[in-house]
Amino acid sequence: MAVHALKDLSRLCIHTMTTKPWSLGQAIDGYTRVGVSGITVWRQALAPQGPVDSARMLKDSGLKVVSLCRGGFFPGRTATERAAALDDNRRAIEEAATIGAPLIVLVCGAVPSQPLEESRKQIADGIAAVLPEAESAGVKLGIEPLHPMYADSRSAVNTMAQANDIVEAIGSPFLGVTVDVFHLWWDPSLQAEIRRAGKSIFSFHVCDWRTPTRDLLNDRGLMGEGCIDIRRIRGWVEETGFDGAVEVEIFSDEYWAQDQAAFLEKIKAAYLEHS
Repeated sequence: MAVHALKDLSRLCIHTMTTKPWSLGQAIDGYTRVGVSGITVWRQALAPQGPVDSARMLKDSGLKVVSLCRGGFFPGRTATERAAALDDNRRAIEEAATIGAPLIVLVCGAVPSQPLEESRKQIADGIAAVLPEAESAGVKLGIEPLHPMYADSRSAVNTMAQANDIVEAIGSPFLGVTVDVFHLWWDPSLQAEIRRAGKSIFSFHVCDWRTPTRDLLNDRGLMGEGCIDIRRIRGWVEETGFDGAVEVEIFSDEYWAQDQAAFLEKIKAAYLEHS
């Protein structure tokens, strides 16, 4: 199936982490000035002025708040560590509700000193523990599978199949998945698992995979700079009925060192040409 190009910016959302050098206020000003429609807020961007003032700034901006990043990191070696993680996720739920974010993206966590299976169990248990509070607040939770290179400490959930398994086992309409092409493009089962996820796909993230990759965390590329067939994956996602934001999430030491206004223009051009 041929997938059409995105003709305008009506679905474009940018993560505040993409323009990391900017404060929340600077990001709001920059995004609105160039016609960006949506914003996903990273929690550290809330900290300087707090969630209440952040909520006011976002409401006044007219930007659509797509999600809050990030919750998760549920596994811990001790009960005390796991309890602290639950408390942090409860704070994230409160922050999301305050700023009007309908979704929290979960980077689920892992502990290098314990088996991945144990970390996955702790992830499922942690999600189940905080889900009633998320439902009460009207905030959905989206499990974001991370590339296997992060399985040591960032996430023991590394495929759409694993995320789908958790979603199906818990069985709540408030729990779904986030599809990030950077983490999932390599998976031979991706199309089938996207189809399996169906209406539980809550969000869709784009960037590109540089070749060679100079840093495993902070060297993501603009769309079109790497080897990911972004438009094809978007087509698979949209076949499920997803018509939400296309979120640009780029971690890049190279781009963070540049003028962020100029970077924003590059994002717009790459979004329209390659997403």
